[in-house]
Amino acid sequence: MNLSIVIPLLNEEESLPELHAWILRVMETMDITYEIIFIDDGSTDGSWDVLNTLSRKHENTHTIKFLSNYGKSQALHAGFHKAKGEVVITMDADLQDSPDEIPELYCMIAQDGHDLVSGWKKKRYDSVISKNLPSKLFNWAARKTSGVQLDDFNCGLKSYNAAVIKNIDVHGEMHRYIPVLAKNAGFKKITQKEVIHQARKYGTTKFGYERFINGFLDLITIAFISKYGKRPMHLFGALGVIMFVLGFIMAGYVGFSKLYKMSYDLPYGLVTDNPWFYIALTSMILGTLFFIAGFLGELILRNGNQANRYHIEKEI
Repeated sequence: MNLSIVIPLLNEEESLPELHAWILRVMETMDITYEIIFIDDGSTDGSWDVLNTLSRKHENTHTIKFLSNYGKSQALHAGFHKAKGEVVITMDADLQDSPDEIPELYCMIAQDGHDLVSGWKKKRYDSVISKNLPSKLFNWAARKTSGVQLDDFNCGLKSYNAAVIKNIDVHGEMHRYIPVLAKNAGFKKITQKEVIHQARKYGTTKFGYERFINGFLDLITIAFISKYGKRPMHLFGALGVIMFVLGFIMAGYVGFSKLYKMSYDLPYGLVTDNPWFYIALTSMILGTLFFIAGFLGELILRNGNQANRYHIEKEI
């Protein structure tokens, strides 16, 4: 299989027939084998009925239906697991991503040797206040934090070498940071391509303002995981040792100070009357807790099993 096209969706009943037909027209111009994989992320409209019909009419079209709405990351995870193509292209189902971009995105992976190509919607047809400006801020923060120089991390239109999607774990809401996950997994040939962005034709967006808050929280998470996810003791253990040592030094100072005053018959009070005693004690306790947290993190990392994050109702 040369190409797998993975399309997650939620309540896109009106867009699906047009999108599918458009993809088929584009694929007729390419002499390759391909499959189209739709993942219905718990739609409550007639999306599944449309997908069911398309899958039965076209043997290269497959569909997965979730029991509930688990999120775009889980939908992509399921699509990546099923994909058989040497190149995988993802796109949204709302017709804002143009299937006409597929041939070039495919060639940039299959012929030019890139690991990942991310779409860049340079000219957007979204609200400037509610989407464009927050998106620019979000992308700037992602570039600074991750070191991946992309202008549009959240663009759904991307192409991948199959090795990339089989070696990364897309969970939570980490679909925004797949390029960062790929970089952390060791894939270096990451680039971008300016793509066409079209105004939404049917329905309304499924994402609100909370996606930017969640996005920045996920950015902090991935920054931590990328550096310490495989070695939590290096962070928590180091913090614990530093705090414990500082507390021990302060406690030693308090004790030495009292002994010094006692030896020279200077006025002195109880150790517990010295506020530095409590600061030292608190620092040593926190240091111990940080060290234990790092140790437990190492145990969980080595022995934990990941349960299924979604449940599939039907598959065709």
